[in-house]
Amino acid sequence: MCRLLIITLNSLKLESCCCRRRTTTFPSLRPLSSGCCSFNVAYSFAPFARLKSSRVRTSVMAALLLGLLLFAMQSPPLPSRPLADGGSSSPPTSSPAADNGTASHPNGTLQQLPQIIIIGVRKGGTRALIEMLSLHSAVVAAQNEVHFFDWESHFQKGLPWYLSQMPYAFPEQLTVEKTPAYFTSGKVPKRIYQMNPNIKLLLILRDPTERVLSDYTQVFYNRLQKHKRYQPIESVLVKDGEINLGYKALNRSLYYVHMQNWLQYFPLESIHVVDGDRLIKDPLPEMKKVERFLKLEPQINASNFYFNKTKGFYCLRDHGRERCLHDSKGRAHPHVAPAILQKLYQFFHQPNKKFFELVGRTFNWK
Repeated sequence: MCRLLIITLNSLKLESCCCRRRTTTFPSLRPLSSGCCSFNVAYSFAPFARLKSSRVRTSVMAALLLGLLLFAMQSPPLPSRPLADGGSSSPPTSSPAADNGTASHPNGTLQQLPQIIIIGVRKGGTRALIEMLSLHSAVVAAQNEVHFFDWESHFQKGLPWYLSQMPYAFPEQLTVEKTPAYFTSGKVPKRIYQMNPNIKLLLILRDPTERVLSDYTQVFYNRLQKHKRYQPIESVLVKDGEINLGYKALNRSLYYVHMQNWLQYFPLESIHVVDGDRLIKDPLPEMKKVERFLKLEPQINASNFYFNKTKGFYCLRDHGRERCLHDSKGRAHPHVAPAILQKLYQFFHQPNKKFFELVGRTFNWK
């Protein structure tokens, strides 16, 4: 294309020169009756000689623009995906997911659909669990809650969009995401099963009463920060002297109801229940169980944890770097009258018993 452009420009240049001089400077040119020039060879430039100078300039400009356009179209795009070491802050520009559910990167990393999902439960310790699991070199975690399977606006975007939310990882690494709302959403188990029936699921639970109080505490502080009105905890827990069954936080703690839904699609062997209360008090034993469930090489050890007296819970140590969970974690619960607490314990007694039967193990819940 470049050679064609050069030939065209040279032809126009010669033609213009011939028409101006009308001399014998070029012996191979002879005058035409119109007063312009022509090559006395087989390749005649007579059509160009008939162009006026303004048309010549227009043709030259058009040829230049065409050449530049073709050059730009043939130039390879600059890479814009972030480097493995975080050297680029530009977002990935990978094409939609391939049939195998991956999007590759030139440095050998790729985005892949998660092989592990932390499905819940809200205020059960999901953030602590994913941070601790990320200590293992074979695991790469999505930083944000994706809400793909429970939010229709996200689910309608399809698996290519879900894949684009995953971190870049090496082929031998496992990808994990966590969205606590998955556990209590009735439509999520089927959707995850349709994506991958062999996926590994992690469910972290706490004492149902403690989870309800943490749920209320989070909402309380959120409304306080936004200068919005809030209801005292007694008014949301109790209505007309009885437990308020319309309070959504109570429903989230009826674990056996939601677990039944998951067991319709996944065998119990695919779901590992993490004891959230023990994870807070002594994280290492619980994380060793998670490693075994995921069939990971034992790697997380006691040196990865240290107790922060100021915060009142364990923080993490990874290759000399220390980090703790956000200050919003571990907040003190509001005071609840003992009579109301007793009502909550009684309310959850039978549901807890049913859950123990479903999963074949018991927990130290009141």
